[in-house]
Amino acid sequence: MRHSLFRRALVPAVAATLLLAPSPALAAAPPPFRDPSLPLATRVDDLLSRLTADEKISLLHQYEPAIPRLGIGVFKTGTEALHGVAWSTDYDDKGAVVKADGTVFPQAIGLASTWDPALVKQVGAAVGQEARGFNARNPTLWGLNLWAPVVNLLRDPRWGRNEEGYSEDPHLTGEFATAYGRGIQGDDPRYLQAAPTLKHFLAYNNEVNRDTSNSSVPPKILHDYDEQAFKIPLQAGAANAVMPSYNLVNGRPNHVSPDLDGKLRKWAPQDIAVVSDAGAPSNLVNSEKYYATKAEGDAAAIKAGLDSFTDNDTDGSITAAAVKEALSKSLLTMADVETADRHLLSLRFRLGEFDPPGRNPYAKITPAVIGSPEHQALARKTADEQLVLLRNNGNALPLNAARNKKIAVVGPLSNTLYEDWYSGAMQYKVTPVQGIKERLGSAGTVASSEGVDRIALKDLATGKYLTAPATTGKVTAGGTVAGTAESFDVYDWGAGKNTLRAAANGKFLSYSGGGLVNDVDQPAGWFVQQQLKLDAQPDGSYVLEYAGNEVNEPWFGPDKFAVVGADGVLTISAPDAAHATKFGRDVLTSGVGSAVAAAEDADTAVVVVGSMPFINGREANDRTSTELAPAQRSLIEAVQKANPHTVVVVENSYPTTGWDTVGVPGILWTSHAGQETGHAVADVLFGDKDPGGRLTQTWYASDAGLPSILDYDIAKTGMTYQYYRGKPLFPFGYGLSYTSFRYDNVRISLANGKVQVSVDVTNTGARSGSDVVQLYSKNSGVQRLRDFSKLTLAPKETRTVRFEVPVADLASWDVSRDRSVVAAGVYEFSVGRNAFELSAPQPVYVPGERALPRDLSRPTQAQNFDDYSGTTLTDTSKVSGTSVAGVAGSWVAYRNVALNGPSRFSASVSAPASSHVTVRLDSPTGRVLGTASVASTGDHYAYATVTAALAKASGRHDVYLTFDGPVNVSTFSLR
Repeated sequence: MRHSLFRRALVPAVAATLLLAPSPALAAAPPPFRDPSLPLATRVDDLLSRLTADEKISLLHQYEPAIPRLGIGVFKTGTEALHGVAWSTDYDDKGAVVKADGTVFPQAIGLASTWDPALVKQVGAAVGQEARGFNARNPTLWGLNLWAPVVNLLRDPRWGRNEEGYSEDPHLTGEFATAYGRGIQGDDPRYLQAAPTLKHFLAYNNEVNRDTSNSSVPPKILHDYDEQAFKIPLQAGAANAVMPSYNLVNGRPNHVSPDLDGKLRKWAPQDIAVVSDAGAPSNLVNSEKYYATKAEGDAAAIKAGLDSFTDNDTDGSITAAAVKEALSKSLLTMADVETADRHLLSLRFRLGEFDPPGRNPYAKITPAVIGSPEHQALARKTADEQLVLLRNNGNALPLNAARNKKIAVVGPLSNTLYEDWYSGAMQYKVTPVQGIKERLGSAGTVASSEGVDRIALKDLATGKYLTAPATTGKVTAGGTVAGTAESFDVYDWGAGKNTLRAAANGKFLSYSGGGLVNDVDQPAGWFVQQQLKLDAQPDGSYVLEYAGNEVNEPWFGPDKFAVVGADGVLTISAPDAAHATKFGRDVLTSGVGSAVAAAEDADTAVVVVGSMPFINGREANDRTSTELAPAQRSLIEAVQKANPHTVVVVENSYPTTGWDTVGVPGILWTSHAGQETGHAVADVLFGDKDPGGRLTQTWYASDAGLPSILDYDIAKTGMTYQYYRGKPLFPFGYGLSYTSFRYDNVRISLANGKVQVSVDVTNTGARSGSDVVQLYSKNSGVQRLRDFSKLTLAPKETRTVRFEVPVADLASWDVSRDRSVVAAGVYEFSVGRNAFELSAPQPVYVPGERALPRDLSRPTQAQNFDDYSGTTLTDTSKVSGTSVAGVAGSWVAYRNVALNGPSRFSASVSAPASSHVTVRLDSPTGRVLGTASVASTGDHYAYATVTAALAKASGRHDVYLTFDGPVNVSTFSLR
């Protein structure tokens, strides 16, 4: 009892003591920038207010350094993630490239060949998850700003980076960029899983001289074609950043285009960052010589809208010094720097970097997601769906496992999978041989051969053979007998390029230390140093020529040919074949012979041919030909002769030519489809999956009719399905199924501002199958994909497919109005399985703006011509504007002009020398109305006004401006 009374007395005493004791210091409230309840703009402003001038400038470099006093870590723009997390550069190791070991999905061209945006969104989501997983593993190395997708349009199949893009069509490209980007971003309304970056703005489709070449693109093509691929995903909010391209467009480097802070940010509903391509800011001064100093170039780029400088590897001090110099010379203000910082910080805030733990749902993702079983299954599904059946004569496919128990799988790509420059390292690889073996199981057998020659090269002067060591080492001439050490497997990749694999250790020969060493598992690297040529000589001998990417660099030197020295060591040390060592080429094992032997007794032969992604064109290297390599073609022909039931699997990432003269009954195309390629090939070959892929590019019959890769006016050159005038080898949208489909009852109407089209699609075959129903419009001779729907139908099932096209989407650029217009008139809509095989066109009258005669009495931009010959487009100033660049014999035309007796021609021009601009009617040699004399203005950007009296003319005419020398015309009028 006493104890209880004591406790009751003690409690208030203790409480009183605690109340009288001094309180511990309250924890400091977090700064406003760390308060997620505040508006984003408020948080960004608060953080900016806490940064010093040096810290603000430091954020402009790709590697944004840590700010320890504010608890802010390193942030890096740019983890490559084109078809899976691919690689990143290591801040802690001077920018060394580190490859990811996550899930490798099909190349971008393969993703688009599924024609299934919902599936590609799932792929994007998996890539975003794995990006988070890698970031959790090492946040300094693996950033969350992903440099993907590539949305450059595939207007020319020779572009080295064809594999990176989706399609030659802007609508299809926009759909897949939106799907992939949204998948990467995730579905949380507040936070980003990762931040996709659209590459590369704008009109970029050539690698030759890519940093100095000018894409001259008329306004209609620029607005209706090239820009649309970027506009669609940006308007959908499916991208958080954009990367400009290396090239110039209409005379101005893209990294100082006014569109960076203009159109791009107007299109996007939320803030976006603009990040440079690697080294491009320095190109403004060095290769392009557009600005005299780096301070001028960097300042101009920031003012144009560039936020992040990927320059000088990990060294941000050079950019910082240039920006500080620009500030000191008033080329920039600190407000300009802060504007760029806001775009970058906005990105970081949306990624959740500055929020308390537990708020961002994506921060919970761990490295366990990398290569998860779910992602492996998705990789297989996507690889299945992207396969395109190009030919199936006599129902050669699908194979019946019960009847086709002996399969020969031959060819240089039959038992290997290749990575590309923007691919991660595959955790595992299922090759076509492995996939087919697994599919047949113990009930069948697979014979295989790569179908390549195994040779020995004998120095004809000494009789000694080139020899490779059993471990990595130099190639020498020492063997007197052609044994394993003297044996090399020769792979023909076309255009004379070969690779040699040493039988001694199974590794490819590479250029190193002036000679050749057997040291790599597959050709790779920025300079692909495994490329060799075996050049036949008139006397029947061969010389060995090194053909790596760097041989044309000025620093490489003249020596490209192999010489065996007195010590027996082989070096690349001769300038020409005359001074090179001559070799005999002894064929130890015939590749064709071994493939034929495997095929002769087989129920079916599968020949797997295609490209090597590091050799047959890639970044920095365009293709000189799209033809199949000669040795691969010979292999197909020989195997088919030995076994008429031969089918071909083409594994590459661009259209190839010559298939019209290859007589095999079945041809199946796949991109380099990642780790599950072999499973997917087997799935479709045996009919476990219907071939649901469709081509996203026109496959032309040959290279012969292709224009210069530097000519970007697809309307003039007739490139892409929109303008092509011939019969393609395989048209855009093409692909066969294992069943057949019938399209009936195409109906069309216009209601509520939408063109509504429906069609009944019936599977007329005996098995389920997939088809892609494609809707096209045609107006003024231009064909355009408007919508598509991928569907799977059971046998005899009919389904009605309905499309709605907003009338606003029919707008196209009107040069006479200098804006996009829905032109009043009849539009024809057709439905079909590809762009070439379509239903009868269904016309519908669309009300819109009526065509009006041109009024040239007002100042008219010269670039808004209707036709031209010999002219290009150039920059009016370094900041803005586009001018027509005329040369002797060139002209521009303006159609349907209403003339009311104008008396004076006036034009704003610049010229390096004296010349003339002549105004003519109705043709380039038509009636002369007047001629203006142009004196040299002394500078490309120094414009002067020239005038000329005009003869009287009235009525409707086509007006031509013709040139007899170099002159740039910005604007003109006829008054």
